[in-house]
Amino acid sequence: MRHGFSAILAILLGVLFVVPAVAQDKADALQLYKDGKYLEAIKVCQEELAESPKNIDSHVVLGWSQLKLKRYAEALQTAETADMISPHDPRVVQITGEARYYLGRIEEALASLEEYVRLRPSGDRIARVYWLMGECFVSLKEYQNADIALSTALYHEQNNAGWWARLGYARELANDLALSREAFDRALKLDPNLIDAQRGRERVEKKLGG
Repeated sequence: MRHGFSAILAILLGVLFVVPAVAQDKADALQLYKDGKYLEAIKVCQEELAESPKNIDSHVVLGWSQLKLKRYAEALQTAETADMISPHDPRVVQITGEARYYLGRIEEALASLEEYVRLRPSGDRIARVYWLMGECFVSLKEYQNADIALSTALYHEQNNAGWWARLGYARELANDLALSREAFDRALKLDPNLIDAQRGRERVEKKLGG
């Protein structure tokens, strides 16, 4: 009996040591995404979805990776599939909004981005969502709303020179020239070589007669 028990124990111990090793060899799609290895992340997600088509996390990382690679139509398709699995998942809503924005579907994009704000007002991607909302409002020529959205984005991410330049541009279009100059100045303080901010500052100075 003791011999038999020892044999079983050896088998169990072997399994315990082998299984973690196999698990460690499995690529982590989210980590690949965070490391900027978007093609590899996509491949892993596709493999995961082949095994488990309703794995919402795999759909999300797939959509994020497609956005990074500017595969906007693919990202939107991924998001639409994911939405059928997990309706109103904030991550999926954000992917939908961003993909729609870059595909030129501005009003639809804005609706998705506003939904994200309602669902997750302090979510990980809230700054980017408000920035995209600001860009949508600029496209729709709603410059006051663009100012509010971009200012909110900068509240969450104050050191983004590009966003300060876009805020300056939105304020310039709204003819809020003094505030526009302030925004361009903030952009240039963060990045003196930012061309959009340099040119914007020059335009506003001329309009102010400076």
